[in-house]
Amino acid sequence: MKSKPYPFYLIIPALALYLIFSVIPSVMGFFYSFTDWNSFSSEINFVGLANVRLIFSANRGYLAVIQHTVVFTIATIIIKTVISLGLALLLTRGIRRFANFHRVIIYLPAVLPMLVISLVFKSILNPATGLLNTSLRAIGLGALAQGWLIDPRWAMPSIIGVDVWRGVGYLMVILIAGIQAIPKDYYEAAAIDGASGFAVFRYIMLPMLMPVLAVTTVLNLLYALKVFDVVFVLTNGGPGRATDTVYTAIFDEFSKGRYGVATALSTILFLIMIMLGYFVIRSMHREEIG
Repeated sequence: MKSKPYPFYLIIPALALYLIFSVIPSVMGFFYSFTDWNSFSSEINFVGLANVRLIFSANRGYLAVIQHTVVFTIATIIIKTVISLGLALLLTRGIRRFANFHRVIIYLPAVLPMLVISLVFKSILNPATGLLNTSLRAIGLGALAQGWLIDPRWAMPSIIGVDVWRGVGYLMVILIAGIQAIPKDYYEAAAIDGASGFAVFRYIMLPMLMPVLAVTTVLNLLYALKVFDVVFVLTNGGPGRATDTVYTAIFDEFSKGRYGVATALSTILFLIMIMLGYFVIRSMHREEIG
């Protein structure tokens, strides 16, 4: 007996929710990004690309905000990928005893809400009473103590470190699944040919992990470009605007009632995410084919 497909009307509730809460607000935001919508006037006027010119003008500070977001994105993608790949290799090809226990311990931070993690690390990184500086002074390394969240030189690296600590375990689990999916025949053939461990990694594991690395890179990219909570809790964009990102700037513009500029920032970020995501997928797909 031939099974009947599910009727089309079953997707209507989910489709309606998606349209109402995602598609329609996105279209409206795109429209408002070309207006002077604000809380100081009841009139909404079309201003064309005026908001875009304002954002990319050098004297408004938005270019620095975009630069901070790009630095955070590139740094977290590279550091997370390198560390998570190293841990995945270590826990699949190196450490055998208690491997599952180590995986759970490393993955645990990914389960915790970023808000909770940020509040804990804000206390740890406090320059006067924080655990990190207190410990450094206690073991005679007080010269290494820094104003981790109040020094412009260390604020962004500190935020990057907190984000990496939380996200490495999540990416590690994905990469472990990718490594375990590689057929063992390849390893056996490499062993017969006398290939070194590096050769196995370079010519077998890395090419076959490209689809998985593409997924993790895109996930990292989309998250990093939208980073908000860890920055907001740890520094609120400070000191000064040294750690201000696009989403904290959007929040700030909305809080000031400058809705047109805020939606323009959001639209620009959305377009950047689409272009970078497409570029990453295409480039890694070429690597996989090559």
